[in-house]
Amino acid sequence: MLSNAIINITNLRLRTFIGFNPDEMQKQQDVVINIEIQYPASNGFANDDVEQALNYKTITKEIIHHVENGRFLLLEKLVSDVLDICSAHPWTRYAKVTVDKPHALRFADSVSLSLEWQKD
Repeated sequence: MLSNAIINITNLRLRTFIGFNPDEMQKQQDVVINIEIQYPASNGFANDDVEQALNYKTITKEIIHHVENGRFLLLEKLVSDVLDICSAHPWTRYAKVTVDKPHALRFADSVSLSLEWQKD
């Protein structure tokens, strides 16, 4: 018996308005997004049918559009929005999103926040 297929989107690098300080509201910043989406492995395996697979390209395009055209005061809101996009497909059983904000702290490489969603 097959369990979940796991799609990982690794280090999706985008630019957006993120933060509430005046300079952050005027200049786009880099964010790095990592995503894990799980869905039933049987979808797409049996017949090699594109229509039975979760289309990660479509999901990624929606994320890119939302992030690059959005404005976010909090990292929590950005992560939550991306998680909503990842979990919207009816086949999705589990999704986890981590967003890094490089150089957010002076002596750290980045600050990140993660959120998870699981179908009941």
